[in-house]
Amino acid sequence: MPRPTAAQLAYGSCTVIFSTLAMLLLSQTSSSLGIVLIALSALALGLLVAMTVPLPKPAPAAVVRERVPARRETASVSAAASSSAPEPVREPAGP
Repeated sequence: MPRPTAAQLAYGSCTVIFSTLAMLLLSQTSSSLGIVLIALSALALGLLVAMTVPLPKPAPAAVVRERVPARRETASVSAAASSSAPEPVREPAGP
């Protein structure tokens, strides 16, 4: 299982804190059982929010390149390739 990102931790923590405060203020409960139920539901809601935050896309795999031959070899190869290419034939312009 991958580790949670900073965004997941932040969203989950803020959800737990704010939802706990909101539910405690709205319910106006003073019993221990009510407070425990509100705290547990806030934790569940925070976990849900943290797990639904989109994960970053994995970075593409690094491309492994072979060693490039020395410049002299590539220059001679490109010169040989360009000299072997046929030149276009130009026809003389008519009268």
